[in-house]
Amino acid sequence: MQDYLNQTFWGNTVQSYIIAAGIFIIGLIIVKILQKIVLRRLKKWAEKTETTLDDLLIKSIEKSIIPLLFYGVFYSSLTSLTLHDRASRIVEVASLFVVTFFIIRFISSTIMFMISYFIKKQERGEEKARQLRGMTVLINIFVWVIGIVFLMDNLGFDISAVIAGLGIGGIAIALAAQTILGDLFSYFVIFFDRPFEVGDFITVQDKVGTVEYTGIKTTRVRALTGEQLVFSNTDLTNSRIHNFKKMQERRVVFKLGVVYQTTAAQLEEIPKIVRQIIEAHSDVRFDRGHFASYGDFSLNFEFVYFVSGSEYVKYMDTQQSINLQIYKEFENKGIEFAYPTQTLFVNKEEKNS
Repeated sequence: MQDYLNQTFWGNTVQSYIIAAGIFIIGLIIVKILQKIVLRRLKKWAEKTETTLDDLLIKSIEKSIIPLLFYGVFYSSLTSLTLHDRASRIVEVASLFVVTFFIIRFISSTIMFMISYFIKKQERGEEKARQLRGMTVLINIFVWVIGIVFLMDNLGFDISAVIAGLGIGGIAIALAAQTILGDLFSYFVIFFDRPFEVGDFITVQDKVGTVEYTGIKTTRVRALTGEQLVFSNTDLTNSRIHNFKKMQERRVVFKLGVVYQTTAAQLEEIPKIVRQIIEAHSDVRFDRGHFASYGDFSLNFEFVYFVSGSEYVKYMDTQQSINLQIYKEFENKGIEFAYPTQTLFVNKEEKNS
């Protein structure tokens, strides 16, 4: 038996092959135990927790770390044998490719999971996650480029020339695509600084509409008249944007004019009437009301109140209700609204004969 075990094939004894096979089988069993028992329990534990961060990390481990452990078992069993120099070099290079691939994959997926986790916790998280697709492509490209450069360095290549080439190429690309890169950086500004979000009602110069989509280069706004407005991201970050969604309340200023024939008692009563009407509405805060000025054809009052919220329809409904009630109350009180008129007074002189 010992003689058989000591027989040599391709530079290794039968005993060495049996040991390598044992390492491989035992290693597979250990990894399977980790996969079936430990990882499964971790999944069940993660399902009970409120946060999804642990779920994302477990998925990342399952997709990258577990395959890497399987390859580690294969590599350990293989390196326990005496290999030819060329075969050993092939195994080392293959191992370097495999390890680099799974490490880059793990880093990339972890970064994506982390970003997605924090984005989905915010308001309109699902919409923002969809908008994030353009940025995730760029992050993945960056991570893979760094990984490939690292791989080339470990394979013995002179990466200084590669880095210099990437630098020169990057400068050339930046000069050729200044506008695109400007819009890209503006996209990052919009995404992280959040001057507006999808669904917000904004005004940009003389353009008004609701934000429908924010991409890497352009942002699309649905105008009130129905058409879609397409802005470059740079134009938006360089403009003054009025975001009505961020508005906590609307300030309303309106004026009333009554005729000069209105009595002093009625003039004193008008601010009280209007104030009572405004304060009777919910989500409305009265600010002030005054007999403001003498006009050419009217006695002018000025009133200010605030409507809570940013909804334009709610604001218009409130304003309409207040205007109608003021009109009815003035009609009941016999108070007349003024309108542009001129009264001509003629003096008749009698001629003495």
